[in-house]
Order: sequence, then C-alpha cells, then structure tokens
Amino acid sequence: MASIYLCGPTVVVPPHIGQIRSQVNFDILHRWLRHSGYRVLFCRNVTDIEDKIIGRSLSEGIQWWRITDPVYRSFDRAYTTLGCLPPSVEPRATGHIPEMIELVEQLLAAGHAYESEGNVYFEVDSFPDYGSLSRQRPEKIRITEENEHGKRDPRDFALWKRAKPGEPIWHAPWGDGRPGWHLECSAMARKYLGREFDIHGGGANLIFPHHENELAQSRAAGDSFARFWVHNGPVTHRGEKIRKHALNPLAVHTLLDRVRPMELRYYLAAAHYRSPMEFSVAAVEEAATAYRRMERFVLRVGAAAGSDLPAQFSDAMDGDLNVPRALSVAHATVAEGHAALNSGDQESAAVKCRSVRAMLNVLGLDPLADDRPRETRLHDVARAVLRVARNLAATEGDHERSMIMERQIDRALQNRRESALIP
Repeated sequence: MASIYLCGPTVVVPPHIGQIRSQVNFDILHRWLRHSGYRVLFCRNVTDIEDKIIGRSLSEGIQWWRITDPVYRSFDRAYTTLGCLPPSVEPRATGHIPEMIELVEQLLAAGHAYESEGNVYFEVDSFPDYGSLSRQRPEKIRITEENEHGKRDPRDFALWKRAKPGEPIWHAPWGDGRPGWHLECSAMARKYLGREFDIHGGGANLIFPHHENELAQSRAAGDSFARFWVHNGPVTHRGEKIRKHALNPLAVHTLLDRVRPMELRYYLAAAHYRSPMEFSVAAVEEAATAYRRMERFVLRVGAAAGSDLPAQFSDAMDGDLNVPRALSVAHATVAEGHAALNSGDQESAAVKCRSVRAMLNVLGLDPLADDRPRETRLHDVARAVLRVARNLAATEGDHERSMIMERQIDRALQNRRESALIP
C-alpha cells in the first residue's frame, strides 16, 4: 500500500494551467505506483473555506458556497478532461470542522497553542524543528501573517480565527469562528491516511508557510505525518506567477478551447515535475507536434497495448519520476516502429506499437486507451477516418493511399489548432 496526500484546489476561481500541472504530475506518480504493484490510497483535499474565498464572497455580496460549488465542478471537469484518475477520497475542509477542533484541543493541551481574544495560535517557539522543511533558521523565518494584537510572536500562525461580521462561522469551545488554512490539511490527512503516511505532495509554492505549518502542528500533536515530501515546480507566463482571477487567458477551460486535452497533458508532463515551466504558445505547439508523432504511429498500426515496459523507461520512472527521459525512450521506439513500417515489416511494427502503448498508458497518454482524455467530436471523427483508411490499406495493400490520407487529416487538424492558439 502507498498512501498519498495531495494539497488540492482552493476553489475560489476556475483552474489555471499552473494549478492543473500539479494534478497531472501527481496523476503520473499515482499511475506509476499502481503499475509497480502498489495499492494506492490517494487523498486530494478541497479547500472550500479560506481567506480568498471569504474575500471574494464579501466583495461580491454572495454566499461563500455559491462561489465554491461551481468552481469545484470546474476543477473536477478539468481533471477528468485531462485524464487524471479520480482520488480514493476527496474531502472538503468544511466537512471536517469537528476533526479540526479536536486537533486544536490537543495542541492547546500539549502547550503548543494558546488562545487570544477568540483566536487560537500555534506557538512556533514551542516546536524546535520549525523551519526544517523550508530550511530556514528560526531567527530568519519569513513572516506570512499579520502581526495581530494578541500574538505572542509575529511568527505564530492561526489555528482558529474568531468570527468577523459577514464571515461564515462554526462553534468551538474557545469561541465562534473558522479554521485556519494550515489546520485543515493536517486534520484531513490524519482522518483518511492516519498519523503517518507515505507521501505529501503539492506545488513548491506551498513549502512555506503551508507545508511547514502543517508539519509543525501535526508533529506537535504526536503524529509522524508524511515520510516523504514531493513538490512540483511552478508554471510562469512572461516570467511572472500566474494569478488567480476569473478572466485568466491561461485558465484550463480557455486553453482547452484551443488545444486538444492530450496535447495539453503531454505539455504539462514532458518537463521534469520539479522543474519550473515558462508557458508559451511555441512550447505548446512543440509539445503537440511531439505527441502527434507518437499518436500517428499508434493509430496507423493499431496494435493492442502491451504490458512489458523497456528497462530504460522503467529506470527513468524509478529515477525520481524522470518523465522527460522516459518519453525519450518512447520516441525512440516510435522511430524504430516507423523504420519497420517503411521496410514492410508489419510484425516488428506491431511489437513496437505494443511497447509504445504500454509506455504511454503509464503516462496517461495512450491515444487508444479507454480512459483517454475527452476530445472534440472533430477529432473523434478524424480518428475513425484514420482507422477506416488503415483497414482499407491492409485489405487492398495500398499503404501509400493510407499515408496520404493520414497526412491530409493531420494537416487539416494542425491548421485548425494554429488558427485557434492564443497569441
């Protein structure tokens, strides 16, 4: 058994490409662990109460849940469309307030937290290892919260925030209010994965303060918490962080109006998960071209997926999930398959196709898989035409006609994509 806790979305606006990268990266980890023989318990939370959500609720004059529910559905659609496997459990923060209150009570009783005017704060000085995850010395800790009146130390962070006018509230022994963001994940991870689990994942931007604070409060409460931490790199645009706002040109639903889901997934998967990515149209086009090269080979041969993986591919995946190196093995196998086709060796081409499909299956990129990302009706029709062309060619022995038709269809789809890509 392998257990994973992934920090999921804060459902304040629909997902942008930077947020969805994390889900694709960890979906590949999920798939690789399953392929390696593990049963995977995968918990991905939903943060549906947090400062940004409350801020939007107050500024727009609508209930917080009228924001979170439709935004959650947009995330769910994006995950499904990009071929991400569903998690084992997907808890919402607002459904776990009792567990959060219990954790705060334990921290208060152990002397790691204190009450102040209806707030409850974690006392950083009470936990000597604070800063170890983000590799910061205690005296150099970056302050991330307001130094509110009643705090003993500016570094202390909120476990529970007292009620303010217009905000949602829950009842607690120390007063009405709502949980702090960091508390939410510790409580949900404990409930579904236990006091110790294997992997805690999320974006590198969460290392501090979010994951540092999670680790401190969970360890202070007696939990061993995560054995390993895995963080994916950010996606930037024109050198800047992608911001969360409703009309984002890099929102996933906007990009999926312009590129195919498989191509977007390939783009997000092709870089090493820890590497930063700079979004550009040219990079997406390059990724789409690379993916279509493999897709054309698989569609042309159409052999069933195999189960055996090349040793070099497996070594790459076992080496810190080195997807770029794994993809290079897949591309090399495609080249060998094309060479076999060109020499008329259909049997060898079928062997290569089975190997390519096995590799792409692990990455969630097999164009013939039953769980492939949903595409437009135009592409479904094109795929059907290619199958018909391949079958006719096999029947009549006219491979040249099949290749001409493939090139024409691919050119038509390419022209459509180029006219739709964002500037």
